[in-house]
Amino acid sequence: MDCIFCKIVNKEIPSEIVYEDDKIVAFKDISPAAPTHILFIPKKHVDSVNFLNDEHIDLVGEIFLRIKEVAKELKIADEGYRIVNNCGDLGGQTVNHLHFHLIGGRQMQWPPG
Repeated sequence: MDCIFCKIVNKEIPSEIVYEDDKIVAFKDISPAAPTHILFIPKKHVDSVNFLNDEHIDLVGEIFLRIKEVAKELKIADEGYRIVNNCGDLGGQTVNHLHFHLIGGRQMQWPPG
């Protein structure tokens, strides 16, 4: 598999990891859209939200709990932040590995894009 995020999980590509456990890795985005921009990915490869099924319910819940914890640790929880998931080409997904963006540290705009 030639997935850049799988290579980060396998430590084949260096990244600035801010959180890791046995199921999830979170690392700084190399092209941040805000002062805080962290990507949360499952270690197990899942192409996108379109490929989620019942076996992923706990995993997605855990990712969102870890996002909340990291936002608090990075001191953006009180002022607010955005969680983004892009799905498919028209949705803006550029890496076909399920991931969630934690973006904060500035005023978010609406609509987002």
